[in-house]
Amino acid sequence: MPTDLPNERPIRPAGTLELDPKGEGVAIDETPRLIASDKVEGTAAYDADGAHLGTVHNFMVDKVSGQVAYAVLSFGGFLGLGESYHPLPWRSLRYSVELGGYVVDIDKDTLARAPTHGAGEDPFADPAFGGRLDDYYGGRRSAI
Repeated sequence: MPTDLPNERPIRPAGTLELDPKGEGVAIDETPRLIASDKVEGTAAYDADGAHLGTVHNFMVDKVSGQVAYAVLSFGGFLGLGESYHPLPWRSLRYSVELGGYVVDIDKDTLARAPTHGAGEDPFADPAFGGRLDDYYGGRRSAI
């Protein structure tokens, strides 16, 4: 099926904050308020005291609302082995310019008991997993 998409072309040097040089006004990397998903992945996560917890592995976007629902943080392991993944409500993270990463507003004990999964597992394949996360973190909305 033909598309009207333009041919691929390099847009800007990697790591710059430039807008699309064609002048179309579309941010392609980062602006003062927006950041590209590939720049979020791998960003450090810290606890409220500034201690390093892990990194943002990825995030999950609600297909209906278009809002980020969860940040999946990667903890532990060595060279990708033994890591555990903790989906956290996106609202529990805030970006710290000073730390250059996200601060998690959840204490370590709560995080340690939270629903988690290992590498290669897809807990969101279970439709009830998101509900368990919402129940655990207190974010589930009651049915009206």
